[in-house]
Amino acid sequence: MTQVMAVEFRPHGQLHYLDPGGRSYRVGDAVLFPTDNGPEVCRVVWAPESCDAAGFDPLPACLGSARDDDLRRDARNLRIRAEALAVTRRLVEHHGLAMKLVGVDLIDRSDDVDQLVIIYYTAPVRVDFRALLTDLARSLQSRIDLRQVGSRDATRIAGGVGDCGRDLCCSTFLDSFEPISMRLARLQGLPNNPLQLSGVCGRLKCCLRYEQAMYADFSNRAPEVGASISTPGGEGVVVAHVVPLDAVTVRDADGEVSACPLESLCPMAGRPAPDHRTLRRHRHDAGPGEPGSPESGPGEGAPRPGPRPVPKPRRPRVAEVGEPRPDGR
Repeated sequence: MTQVMAVEFRPHGQLHYLDPGGRSYRVGDAVLFPTDNGPEVCRVVWAPESCDAAGFDPLPACLGSARDDDLRRDARNLRIRAEALAVTRRLVEHHGLAMKLVGVDLIDRSDDVDQLVIIYYTAPVRVDFRALLTDLARSLQSRIDLRQVGSRDATRIAGGVGDCGRDLCCSTFLDSFEPISMRLARLQGLPNNPLQLSGVCGRLKCCLRYEQAMYADFSNRAPEVGASISTPGGEGVVVAHVVPLDAVTVRDADGEVSACPLESLCPMAGRPAPDHRTLRRHRHDAGPGEPGSPESGPGEGAPRPGPRPVPKPRRPRVAEVGEPRPDGR
């Protein structure tokens, strides 16, 4: 077990984990996070707790509580970033460039430069921003670094809310992007429609990847669709899986459908899955002439014939050279 705490650099931003170093912090405290360019101010959103060390990589150690000088510097950098974003938007519009600004970062503690302004943007095509770069350096009196990012990284920087009603996974707790394909949607029983499975970034949702382990674990524990099982309400047949509830949908002998948790199921080995229509038809003893009885006619209780095969369309025959056409021409 190890002590772990979570911090964020902006409200509702991405979570970063720190080793408290044996100190006690409360939610909302301003602490210092070690970065490659020096310590940065962040806020505690998850007080130190004991967690399994196997789930975390070697964590950086917290540098202690932020002092008044650190808080004043952080507030000044926030104002500089806001001004840089406003100036960049005005110059992009002045030059008529097809760029969409995503965010601005500021580095003022570096051995190479005194102040570096990093501007993230998206663009459908490659942009010639040489004139823009010159105007930005003159207006901001800083070194400028323009970085083009993809749709996933742009959504992570901007943040937002998904169609599930929660903050985006990429902007809160995901550290990296993994390949996602429609194969995961088929394994999870989701509709094979990319439009319904796309996130805010326009790509397939990240939850398809990190929820796959939950679906794989469920499929190893749950009975297959069509299996006969015993529930507290009686015998039935599994007709569907409900993975988020850790349950299955069961149809009983009366045709009623209900959701049952996996912990309350008991598989009935060696018995084939009954047909609910057959069970419902044989609830009463069929008398002579009733549907389902041996004396009933072929039209009563007999299986309906399947649909007729659709004839294949015939390819029209092309008339040979010199052969008269059907219309006489």
